Amino acid sequence: MTRAVNYVEALLPAATSPPPPPSEPLPDLPSRAPWTAQIERHWSAGKLLGLHSVLWSLRDTHIRIAGVGQVGSTYQPAPSYRRMEYYKLVVFALSFASTVSCTASLHHDGPQIQWDACDRSIVNDTSLSCGFLEVPLDYQDPSVGKARLALIKANATGERRGSVFFNPGGPGVSGLTFVNDNKNLLLGLSGGVYDVVSWDPRGVGNLTIPGEVFCFDDFAEYTAFFNGTIELTGIEETGNFTDPADINALLAQAPIMQKKYEEVGQKCLHSQSGKYLKYLGTAAAVRDMVSIANVLDGPDAPINYIGTSYGSLIGSWFINMFPERVGRVVLDGVVDPLVFATQEPALSFASQLVSADTIYKALITGCALTGPSGCAAASEGDGPLDIDFKVQALIKTAYGATKLNASVPITSGDIRIELFSEMYTPADWSDAVNEVYPQIVQIVNGEAPANGTLRKRSKELIRRNPLVGKRDSQPNDSPPYSGAAIYCGDSVDLRGTTMEQVFKSIISTAQNVTHLFGSSWPIVFYQCSFWPVRSVERYQGPFNKTLANKILVASNVLDPITPLPWAESVARLLEKDAVLVRQNGFGHTTLSEPSTCLNEIAVAYFTNGTLPANNTLCEVDADFEVFSGVNTADILAHLPGTDV
Repeated sequence: MTRAVNYVEALLPAATSPPPPPSEPLPDLPSRAPWTAQIERHWSAGKLLGLHSVLWSLRDTHIRIAGVGQVGSTYQPAPSYRRMEYYKLVVFALSFASTVSCTASLHHDGPQIQWDACDRSIVNDTSLSCGFLEVPLDYQDPSVGKARLALIKANATGERRGSVFFNPGGPGVSGLTFVNDNKNLLLGLSGGVYDVVSWDPRGVGNLTIPGEVFCFDDFAEYTAFFNGTIELTGIEETGNFTDPADINALLAQAPIMQKKYEEVGQKCLHSQSGKYLKYLGTAAAVRDMVSIANVLDGPDAPINYIGTSYGSLIGSWFINMFPERVGRVVLDGVVDPLVFATQEPALSFASQLVSADTIYKALITGCALTGPSGCAAASEGDGPLDIDFKVQALIKTAYGATKLNASVPITSGDIRIELFSEMYTPADWSDAVNEVYPQIVQIVNGEAPANGTLRKRSKELIRRNPLVGKRDSQPNDSPPYSGAAIYCGDSVDLRGTTMEQVFKSIISTAQNVTHLFGSSWPIVFYQCSFWPVRSVERYQGPFNKTLANKILVASNVLDPITPLPWAESVARLLEKDAVLVRQNGFGHTTLSEPSTCLNEIAVAYFTNGTLPANNTLCEVDADFEVFSGVNTADILAHLPGTDV
C-alpha cells in the first residue's frame, strides 16, 4: 500500500483475537433454470479502471492497490504474463468453512452470519473472520432463488461503533483478498472503531454464488477464437494515430471484431454462468450490502462505506437508492454515475483519459530529475523530452518489427498497455524504469529472448490498481468475463453502435486526448456496445438525493482513469451533502501516494463526523520519494508544457 501505513497503524489499539474454527460449509445453491443473457469481462481485468499489465513478469515487485478499478480501487504482488490475458481476473480462492444459520439474528428475524476462521492456506491473517450470507437472486422476485455471498471481517481495534463496508473496485476485484492484504490500512482510515467488512460481489471469485464468469472452456479455446485479431496483439500505430495506413488497417478489422464480440456474447449466454448474468450488477451489490448491514447492525442503522474506483459507483448508487441509510461514506477515484447512466462506455472512454498523458510526463520528469543513477532510461543531462524520445523510438521499433513479423514477442500495443498500467502506481515507477524498461528494450532490439512467462502473453489478468487485491487462478485458465458481465450489464441499452464507430472514437481519442494511450486495446468498456445482457435492475438516477449525512468525495488532481472532473461532478450534484477533497498528486485514487493530510481527514470524519472545507487540497507527503531523491512536489514543479 502506498498510504502512510506506519501512520495508520499508529492509530490502532491492539487487535482482538480471531473467532473459533469453522463448522460445516454452506451447501451449494439449488440449480436454476437457464435463460438468455450476456456479459463482458471487467475492464478486462478487473480494474474499472485498471488496465492489465503485459509484461509484469519482467519484474519482481509488489503493486499497491489503488481503481477502479475497476475504476478500482487503488496494488499487490502481480506475476505478469502476456497481455492478451489482460482479461484474467485472478481469483483468490478463499475457502471458508462457515455456515449461514437461519435462526433469528441479533437484529431481526432472518439469516444470521456465523463468523468463523478463514482457510489459513489462503487468508494468512489469523485475526480475520469469514462467513456466508444468503440473499435473493432477484430482490423483486424472491421465487427466482438465492445467491450466496462470501464475506470477510476485520474486527474493530477500539470500542466498536458498528461496521464500515468496503469495495475495492474492478468491477471484479475480490473484497476478501483486499481486506486480507490491507486490513491495517482500512482499520486505520476508519479510526479503528468499526469492524471492516467486505465481500466478493456476485460474479467475483469462486465462493460467492453466482461466481466468476467464464465464456471459454480454457485459454487455448480463447486464443484460437481470437487468433489473428487485435484482441491478442493490440492496436498497431505510431505517433498520434494520423498515418492513413494505420487507420485503414484498424478499420478493416471492424467487421471482424464486431462479429467476434457478438459471438462472445452468445457464448457467455450459453455458458454455465449464462443463467445468472442478469442477476449480477451494481444495484444487486448495493442491495446485498444493505442486506449484510441489516444483519450486522440492524435494519435502521446508518450504513458506512468506503468505495474506490468502480467501488465509488456502488457508493453513488447506494447513497441515492437508500439516502436515509447513509452514514459515513467515502468515494475515492470516482466514476461519474451520470455519465455512466446516459452514455455508452465504448464511446465515452475518452473522457476518462484526460490526465493520462500528463501523468506519463510526470514519470519521465521524475526519471530525468533523478538521472541515470536512479533511472535506467536516463542519460547524463537528459530532460523529460529526451526520455520521451527514447520511449517513442522503442514503440516505433516494436511497431516496425510487428509489421514484418506478427508473432514478435512484444508489440507496440503491448508496450502501450504496460505503460498505461504504470500510470496507476507512482510507487512502482522506479522499478518500472530500472527493471522492466531495460528488458523490454533488449527484447525489442533482439538482444535478448522474451522469457517463457512473457511468451504466454496473457495467462493472467493483472489488476494494476492501488486498491485492488490479488487473486489466484481458477481451474479454468481462460480470461474471465466477470467485469464485462457487471459493467456492461449495468450500462445503457444497446443503441446499434457498430465497431467501426468504436474504432473511429479510438482514433479520435489518440489524436485529440491522449496520444500515447488512446489506442490501448483490449479494454472491457469496448465490449459493452455488443453485450446482449442487461441487469434486471439498474439505477439510472437521480443522483442528487438529500442524504441523511454528508459524504466525503476524494480524488487525485491527476488520475489516469477516474479524472478529477468526475469527482467534481458527483460533489456538485450532491451540493451541501458532499465535501470534495483533492490530493495534489498522480495515480489511481488517493491511495496511490501517501498523504498524512488525507489520512487525518478520513480518521476525523469516521470518528467524529467532522469534514474539512469543500475543495480542500492535500499535499502528498514530502518524504515519499517517487524516484531516489525526487518527490511528487519536485515532479509537479518541473512538468514540461510540451505535448508528448
